[in-house]
Amino acid sequence: MFISIIADYGTGDPAFAEVTQRLLAALPDAQLHTLSVPPFSTLATGFWIAQLGLNFGPSDRLIYHNCAPRQDDPEARRNNEGEGLTYALLPNGVKVVGVNAGYTLSFIKHHAKVLQVVNVSKGGSQFRSRDVFPPAAAAIMQDNFSLLGDNLSLKQIPDVPQGRVAWIDGYGNIKTTIAAGTLSLEPESKIVIRIGDVVSDAVYSDGSFKVSEGTLAFAPGSSGWSSPDGGEPLRWMELFLRGGNAWERFGKPRVNQSIAQIA
Repeated sequence: MFISIIADYGTGDPAFAEVTQRLLAALPDAQLHTLSVPPFSTLATGFWIAQLGLNFGPSDRLIYHNCAPRQDDPEARRNNEGEGLTYALLPNGVKVVGVNAGYTLSFIKHHAKVLQVVNVSKGGSQFRSRDVFPPAAAAIMQDNFSLLGDNLSLKQIPDVPQGRVAWIDGYGNIKTTIAAGTLSLEPESKIVIRIGDVVSDAVYSDGSFKVSEGTLAFAPGSSGWSSPDGGEPLRWMELFLRGGNAWERFGKPRVNQSIAQIA
C-alpha cells in the first residue's frame, strides 16, 4: 500500500512525522510519501490530489490530505472544530481521504465515482489529522465503510478557479490552472502575461524547449490527467523561462495568485 500525505504543515515539519506514525500504527505495511503545500493553500492541495491520484501508480493507493483553514465558519470555534472529513474514490481505484475545504476536491469532483462524508468528529483536537482522522482513513483502506455518511453534492464543491498559480516547482516553473485546450494561439505567438503587478513578454509554445535561451515560454506543461468524459487528456499551461527562473521573473508570486494574458 502506498500513501501520499498532502498537508500544509511545512517542509520538514515534525507534524508529518507524527501523522506518519499514526497511519503506520494502523497500516504497518504501508509506504508513505509526504508533500508540503503552502499554508492554507487548498488550491495546491487539490491540484496535487488530482495529479497524484489520477495518474499511473500503485494500484493500492491512499491520498491522505489535510489543509483545513477553518474558514467555513467565521465565528469562534468550539472544541477546535473545523471542516469535515470526506472520502472520494477515483476511477482507477485510488482512495482519497481528507478535509473538504476550499478547492481540495475541486480538481477531482467530476472524476470521482464516490464522494461521501466520513462520520468522525469535526473537533476534539487542534491536530485532527493526527488525533482524529487516521483510524477512519485506515478503516476505509481496509474496506470498512461503516463510517461513511451522506453523499456530497457537486454543488457543495467549488469549480477549479481559472487563471491562477497552481504551483511553483523547484526550477521556478509556474504551473497554472489554465487548461491548454482553452487556448487558440499559434505556436511562437508573442503574448504578454501579467501576474500581480509584474508584466512580461512571453512566447506561446507547444513544447517548452522549443524556445531560445532566456525566453519566457507559455506552454503545455508536465501536469495533467485524463478527461472525465473520455475526451482529450487535460494539460495545464506553465510559464517556463529557459535558462532562468520564471517565478523570480514575476516577482515570486504566491500560489493562487491571478494570471492574465493581456496581449
